[in-house]
Amino acid sequence: MAVSAEQLLSVPDDGMRRELVRGELRVMTPPGADHGLVAAEVGRVLGNHVNEHRLGRVLAAESGFVLERDPDTVRAPDAAFVSRTRLAALGRTSKYWPEAPAFAVEVVSPSDSFHEVEAKALGWLAAGSVAVLVLDPERRSGTIYRAGGEVRVHLGDAVLDLDDAVPGLRLELAGLFE
Repeated sequence: MAVSAEQLLSVPDDGMRRELVRGELRVMTPPGADHGLVAAEVGRVLGNHVNEHRLGRVLAAESGFVLERDPDTVRAPDAAFVSRTRLAALGRTSKYWPEAPAFAVEVVSPSDSFHEVEAKALGWLAAGSVAVLVLDPERRSGTIYRAGGEVRVHLGDAVLDLDDAVPGLRLELAGLFE
């Protein structure tokens, strides 16, 4: 029997992080320290930019987004941006955000496979995200997936232009891994 987003929300907190993929509960392994450092840094930089320009809000890791219904999919990126327009239209909620964010960030964990991470990125786009940034601390890379089907891998000192998803956002890749 498929689990719904509402049922997932009512699961008692036992310290385990879960996502829901087409009605199937998935327990997420806690990530390591590198993952946490990179996720915190990208969340900080993104949050500072969004707040400074009054663009909307940034949601932190473990904030759930409903990406599909019947069967339900609820994912939790490492950071996400929701525009001021969507916030005004949908209002605040203590439940899962009812749609995909404009921009999602996924940080690769040592236990993640390439297939799993790519499936997550493509799932965000299919649900309506404009862009998804996948950061890989081990390779020190950033891969941008865009709604139009473009996928581009960046390395080294690249500056990532994410203006299409978050107005004015340019991220210095190397700084996210320091």
